[in-house]
Amino acid sequence: MRVLHRLRAGIGVIAALLMLSPPAAAPALAHGERAQEPYLRTRTVQFYDVRFDKTDVKVNDIVTITGHFHLMTDWPDAVALPEVVFLATGTPGPAVVRRETYVNDVPARQSFNKMELGRDYSFKEVLQAREPGTFHIHPMVSVKGSGALVGPGAWITIGGSQSDFKYPVTTLTGDKIDDLQTFGVGQALGWYGVWILLAAFWLLFWITRPLLMPRAIAITKGREDLLISNRDLAVGISLGVVVMAITIGGYAYYSDAYPYTVPLQSGTQHVDPLPLAQSDLQVKVLHATYDVPGRSMKIEMRMTNTGTAPLSIGEFATANLRFVNTSLPAANANVDPAYPKELVARTPLEIDTPAPLMPGETRVVHIAATDAAWELERLTSFLTDVDSKFGALLFLFDAQGKRQMVEISGPIVPVFTDLVQS
Repeated sequence: MRVLHRLRAGIGVIAALLMLSPPAAAPALAHGERAQEPYLRTRTVQFYDVRFDKTDVKVNDIVTITGHFHLMTDWPDAVALPEVVFLATGTPGPAVVRRETYVNDVPARQSFNKMELGRDYSFKEVLQAREPGTFHIHPMVSVKGSGALVGPGAWITIGGSQSDFKYPVTTLTGDKIDDLQTFGVGQALGWYGVWILLAAFWLLFWITRPLLMPRAIAITKGREDLLISNRDLAVGISLGVVVMAITIGGYAYYSDAYPYTVPLQSGTQHVDPLPLAQSDLQVKVLHATYDVPGRSMKIEMRMTNTGTAPLSIGEFATANLRFVNTSLPAANANVDPAYPKELVARTPLEIDTPAPLMPGETRVVHIAATDAAWELERLTSFLTDVDSKFGALLFLFDAQGKRQMVEISGPIVPVFTDLVQS
């Protein structure tokens, strides 16, 4: 009894603490992309130029997500190559409906095959708001054998009532469907009812008769002929005829009612990557460290400008995090005001020699990307990673604001620097 009373008291204390504790913060509703290892998020798919045209809509309104993604050349060995890729949307449940999706302006109804490493692709997702609430919604690239590789997510607030949601569709034959989410539900339930009734009849037919012991005795005495009567045979044959008649009749009816049907598309299609963009910069990563207590990634690079215009480093981006050289107007203008604020570092990108890299010049440059976002996004486990390497995109701008992009990658070493100097 004492144990029981103590158990009840413990449950009461836990319940009281749960009632007194404040509700979880909104980011807890986000997806599990932060649980993915840093090498997976920095060395597979890099999203950039992602834009959400709206973040506050009502049920039935359209939200469009556009952007680009780059498949890193230094793809991890532990991750399946992008041989079969599907453009998806990461949402917490059926908050939105995908109306249209495109990769390089090609309809993305199916998976794409053999996407090329080191190349870029554009995407577009047209979504229809379905369920009221505030949801964290991402563009997402799913790779067969590797799973979902998630892009930057924005909080989309959907107002209105779910009862107002409609999903009208016009078929290839010109028939108009008022709401696809309820179309054919009544017929499906009707067919469920037919088969459930037939199954229940067959089950009850045998349950109402002696089952285990009488049958076991008959088998023991060698009287198997008593187990199946003529009536049993007649009922079984009749039920078989009814099932076949319903199956054949149903098939004939729906073949006549819907003569044109399109099966689910299980094949893949190919799409060529975007043309190679101009890059007048050659970069070699010499050394990279991640300062664990300082929350800072520091990279030493040898950079050579092979073009005809001076180039300045404007942005360092990896795993959807963006570190911007705020002293460069073109880099500031490149950040969409609607881009998720939590993914833009508050601390500007530090560059030891911010002067532009002149044509033909080779220079060793040190940059530092420092911010608490490394910790918040759980990208600090380079120490325990099975593959301690990083990948990122570097954006550079000329005097006219024209942007160039280059991929960088290499091994990274975690270091522990004393924050308090003696």
